Amino acid sequence: MSSRRFLDIHVLQTVPPSNMNRDDANSPKQAIYGGARRSRVSSQAWKRATRTAFATRMSKEDLGTRTKQMSSLLGRRLADAHGVTAEDATRIANALLAPLEIKASKKNAEQMSYLLFFGYPQLDAIVTEVGDIADLVTLEDAALKDAVERVDVKKILGTGHPVDVALFGRMVADIPNLNVDAACQVAHAISTHPVEIEFDYYTAVDDENTREQPGAGMIGTIEFNSATLYRYATIGLDQLETNLGGADAVPSAVELFVDCFARSIPGGHANSFAHRTLPSLVAVVAREDQPVNLVSAFEKPVRSSEGVLDQSMTRLAAEMTIATTNWGQAPVKVLSCYNGDAARLAEAFDASMPFPRLLSEVKSFAADWLSSDALR
Repeated sequence: MSSRRFLDIHVLQTVPPSNMNRDDANSPKQAIYGGARRSRVSSQAWKRATRTAFATRMSKEDLGTRTKQMSSLLGRRLADAHGVTAEDATRIANALLAPLEIKASKKNAEQMSYLLFFGYPQLDAIVTEVGDIADLVTLEDAALKDAVERVDVKKILGTGHPVDVALFGRMVADIPNLNVDAACQVAHAISTHPVEIEFDYYTAVDDENTREQPGAGMIGTIEFNSATLYRYATIGLDQLETNLGGADAVPSAVELFVDCFARSIPGGHANSFAHRTLPSLVAVVAREDQPVNLVSAFEKPVRSSEGVLDQSMTRLAAEMTIATTNWGQAPVKVLSCYNGDAARLAEAFDASMPFPRLLSEVKSFAADWLSSDALR
């Protein structure tokens, strides 16, 4: 069985005037690429949007959370399960989590010093492992510490990862054995063309003003730009299989990610710009050699006064062909959904199919790929 299986996801998406991901000065994020200023949406922003979209497809209790409040969450579960006071439950929770050796926050002693990414099911597993806590409530701190040592919290947090932790990984600098290698990498999205920042000057009217009280109640500006974005992510199926503890859950996880990554969009200033759009191209490319980001298709920026999407699609298809012919990196499978010229795009991305069918095909292919090498 091959040990190098990757699914690359390529997306072209046009967004209208927006400021979905801003910097510390409230300007839309940017990058210089190919000597031209581009619109940029950070990988963190789109991963967050994707994780948020997971909750529309799955129960919150089956997903992960990234928080400093692990002790409080565990304490509430202990209290609910055993009917003890919140104070006693929190004390037991703190004793259980003490082996993690994560320092308390300087601003709030009830919180950890940094965010920890874990699954709600893992908290439930800790509660189950503790069992009846009636006797623990009466113990002094030293005795309580000894009594809960039988619960291997590190082991519980190191297995049974929910799909979002399995995909995006976990970094705990102070406790390396709690780290989870991410099965998914997401690139910063950049525009295929140069952009300029524009300014929306707005006024807000005070509804209670009378004709004798003219003028705006508030004025301000919001910076924005518009762009056709190239977005890219890749999933290592073998790492995902490891993180999920087996191959059975991988196909559904892949389908979930492709769906939510394609449909999600960061929500910065969404009420001001209503910038949610759908992609014009989604291509899922299976590889056994290495992930291939095709952003070099746009190193020379697309320039046009009649729209840039069509040229962007053509450039992306050409780059895909170059990766296949010049470098000999032929994909195992290509599944695509696009709105462009089928004759120009089909050679690189195969025939277009409706997105719901693409998701079904991706799920079936992932299952077959993990169970057999004879797919070519």
